[in-house]
Amino acid sequence: MNQNLILIADDDSDVRDMLTVTLEEAGYQVLAAKDGTTAARIMTRAKPVGLITDVRMPDMNGMELCRLARNNPELRDMAILMVSGNSHTYDVDAGLGAGADGYLSKPLSPRHLVAELQSLISRRYVGAAS
Repeated sequence: MNQNLILIADDDSDVRDMLTVTLEEAGYQVLAAKDGTTAARIMTRAKPVGLITDVRMPDMNGMELCRLARNNPELRDMAILMVSGNSHTYDVDAGLGAGADGYLSKPLSPRHLVAELQSLISRRYVGAAS
């Protein structure tokens, strides 16, 4: 796993750009995909330490992408943060049920996003090392 690499999967170019700048300023390397199918190819090849995925995307949605990562032994320890405009309890539960480690609602606070991602990465790796 690339300890400094984050993959962003979001079909909204403005969100991808904002997340890329935010994460690069926090010291991460960033790869971005505009749909779930592209993100799946990238994460399988690049093995990022974290994935930030929108729930609703063309081709493969964030839930499917999350399940794919959790079923891949090489990606199982990757921290996954779902982001969505939907913050209803059932949406959050569905995201966590698909294997996400966290769920944030849009609009996103850059500072909160980085703090949450760093926390999830730390927990995933402490848990994986145990």
